[in-house]
Amino acid sequence: MDDQTLTTILFLSVVALTIGITFWASRQTKTATDYYSGGRSFSGFQNGLAIGGDYMSAASFLGISGAIALYGYDGFLYSIGFLVAWLVALLLVAEMLRNAGRYTMADQLAFRMNQRKVRTAASLSTVVVSIFYLLAQMVGAGTLVALLLGVDSEALKNLTIVGVGILMIFYVTVGGMKGTTYVQIVKAVMLMIGSAVIVFLVLLEFNFNLSSLLGEAAENSGKGEPFLQPGLQYGSSLTSQIDFLSLGLALVLGTAGLPHILIRFYTVPTARDARKSVLWAIGLIGAFYLMTLVLGFGAAAMLDRDQVDPVEGGNQNLASPLLAEAVGGGEGSTGGAILLALIAAVAFATILAVVAGLTLASSSSVAHDLYKGVFKKDQEVSEKDEVRVARIAAFAIGAIAIALSIPAQRLNIAFLVALAFAVAASANLPAIIYNMFWRRFNTRGATWSIYGGLLAAVGLVFFSPVMSGAPTSLFPDSDWSYFPLNNPGIISIPLGFLLGYIGTVSGREPAAEDRFTELEVRALTGAGAESAVHH
Repeated sequence: MDDQTLTTILFLSVVALTIGITFWASRQTKTATDYYSGGRSFSGFQNGLAIGGDYMSAASFLGISGAIALYGYDGFLYSIGFLVAWLVALLLVAEMLRNAGRYTMADQLAFRMNQRKVRTAASLSTVVVSIFYLLAQMVGAGTLVALLLGVDSEALKNLTIVGVGILMIFYVTVGGMKGTTYVQIVKAVMLMIGSAVIVFLVLLEFNFNLSSLLGEAAENSGKGEPFLQPGLQYGSSLTSQIDFLSLGLALVLGTAGLPHILIRFYTVPTARDARKSVLWAIGLIGAFYLMTLVLGFGAAAMLDRDQVDPVEGGNQNLASPLLAEAVGGGEGSTGGAILLALIAAVAFATILAVVAGLTLASSSSVAHDLYKGVFKKDQEVSEKDEVRVARIAAFAIGAIAIALSIPAQRLNIAFLVALAFAVAASANLPAIIYNMFWRRFNTRGATWSIYGGLLAAVGLVFFSPVMSGAPTSLFPDSDWSYFPLNNPGIISIPLGFLLGYIGTVSGREPAAEDRFTELEVRALTGAGAESAVHH
């Protein structure tokens, strides 16, 4: 059997496994609660694995190891940001959100404010964050499958992206939260095992001597000692240092506002399980990000620069799969082909699980918040109708993500995810934090902080070097980059909090204040958390 056939068989078997899980789960999905939150039937450990599966995305696996292979120490800063972010989610959001809502982020806002206004704002924000995040995953999928199947043509890469989009729509419409969660659990286990195998083989190559691994990486990178020190990517000028601060803010604060992570807290029966699931997730994610260190520096030490450096025609998103091939015996060897296929299949499962979670979060928000809460003004909507609208929304969101992913293929996927984090931290986090902890917070404050943070983050990205004015931009031949930073967080996050404050103090809303005590009791104790969150 030639290497290409072997690779393809391994790869397709992973896809077949996930499709089988989805069909099995579809038979268990009968009510809206099953569809949105898996019937709240998952244990803390299962949900912790699923959160890990949701969070350790293609950006982490492919993007971070690529960033480390290219920029050394500075690339690893992504890992630190992603990991520290979990403490914010655990301490400020996880348990209280589980107690205060039902299916979506907007539930806990709508509990004490004007339903229609806050649900519209939260739903729009959820969809925008999800689409940014989806772009990253689908760009990763196109790159991966092109490498696996030996395809160079643009048309086939684009076809891959369309294929991933169709698969993700299938998972969400057929399997709902149950199917998505089990796919995420399987993927988390596969990712941890696959990464551990490659890490072991890389360390074996250097006789388990980290010092010689790092020395070889620095020498092979062509950058020498600076490769192992801060400042290679973010230290050259004051602008790049501020840009790094902006990136760090977005990474650390963004997780607590990511819709597809927030809805995971609704899938467990109690607040205690919500806490437990975050602790399990932190353990898994911490171990994984330590492994990205070895993957990134291993790629720097063992691969040629032209394989990972975009300037020399390489692709930094492929550092991990190419490293797997190298430790397996190199190109053309059976061991190399098996490991490449294994890692690529794991990375593809990673992408499928994450895109399913994102599409579920955004389609749930469209159905539960927009359709039921805004258009139908909370009149009796049958569960069947609500789930049908969620499925239609999944199709629409999938189509938008496919259309936007095709032109975005040149961008680093870890970086695309950082943009999603910036939007989540600017638009969602201020409203969630104020609503949980500030009695006076009201509808105007919530809508101002969500719309203001959203417009600021997206607007600044549009006028930044991400979109134009640099060789790596989305539109490299044009230049409208009036905002010098790649990451908008340092301006858009404080602005989201400030607008929430100004909106609140500029008008009183006694009804919102009256319901604060009830929300506080519910958030802290879980009393009444199962009852409907409606006025």
